[in-house]
Amino acid sequence: MKIAIIQDFLNQYGGAERVIESLKELYPAAPIFTSIFLPKNLPASFGEYEVRTSFMQRLPFMEKHFKNYLLLYQRAIESFDLSGFDTILSSSSAFAKGAIPQKGVCHICYCYSPMRFVWEYQSYIKYEKINPFYKLLLPFAIRHLKKWDLKTIKRVHYFVAISNYVRQKIKAFYGREADIIYPPVKVSFFEVKKKCDDFYLVVSRLNGYKRIDVAIEAFNKLGVPLLVVGTGPLEAHLKGLAAGNISFLGKVSEEDLRDLLSNCKGLIFPGKEDFGIAPVESMASGRPVIAYAAGGALETVLDGITGVFFKRQTPESLYSAVLRFEKISFDPFKIRKHAENFDEEVFKSKISKYIEEKNTEFRSFS
Repeated sequence: MKIAIIQDFLNQYGGAERVIESLKELYPAAPIFTSIFLPKNLPASFGEYEVRTSFMQRLPFMEKHFKNYLLLYQRAIESFDLSGFDTILSSSSAFAKGAIPQKGVCHICYCYSPMRFVWEYQSYIKYEKINPFYKLLLPFAIRHLKKWDLKTIKRVHYFVAISNYVRQKIKAFYGREADIIYPPVKVSFFEVKKKCDDFYLVVSRLNGYKRIDVAIEAFNKLGVPLLVVGTGPLEAHLKGLAAGNISFLGKVSEEDLRDLLSNCKGLIFPGKEDFGIAPVESMASGRPVIAYAAGGALETVLDGITGVFFKRQTPESLYSAVLRFEKISFDPFKIRKHAENFDEEVFKSKISKYIEEKNTEFRSFS
């Protein structure tokens, strides 16, 4: 197979970029096509990949204002010449699924979610800080993008969802079935310790929909130490909400994050996520999770065994969950064992087998 990997954009390091790393280990010769590439925001290994960018790479002020170019990403993805490839593998939470395959070319979309800012617009913007002028124009852009997103469904032959929660969204929004392959976590990188320190941890981008405000308000009342790892547009606002027992660490190295996860009492996960890498990394470190009972967390966290849930996305509900959490004795090695179900080697085995099988199936019908 001659595979082309299509990625929405490569401008920050997160769950999708970890998937790309695993895919490149499987298919080192596969080039990556993406709208924009900002290597200084990514691990050094990305500088060794063959990355083919679109015309957007040459646009001014891209690093700080990439969101302002919202209506250009679809054109960027459609502009790629994918001739010479027999398989397209799109890694998509937005635009990459719109890549145009040539006739007889199999297109598999590894879908993190249908465009959240399009299909879940009201809930997405509810907690975001958006320039009032852009907020007036945004509904027109969203309507345009929704039409394009629907038009491009037929370009995908097979959808793979990162969770059952996302599979349900693909069915609801696209009317298509999807298989499920959970995204990779480097479980072996994390360390398990028998004892922990007396602090809780949040690891997240500081965006509105992540609902870090729920954690801050709950821990203001609890008065116990909470460390917050991550940066984002709501950082200043969240710092203004926080009492003295809450510390913001900003961006930390992978090694420092590993130490924090190994030593924390538990990870606080207050958002509704499509999957959620941080809870699995916490469990890989033997540390339990206190998670909002929605989205992907319902598929990764075992209540009373690897963590606890809180049912309402409110400070009061989280506060009660922490009190319940404090009364449970968790087995760090049992927690780690559960995390191994989501290891990167499991992902690589499943996705490579899937690509082989679907290519064979596709060609038998072509």
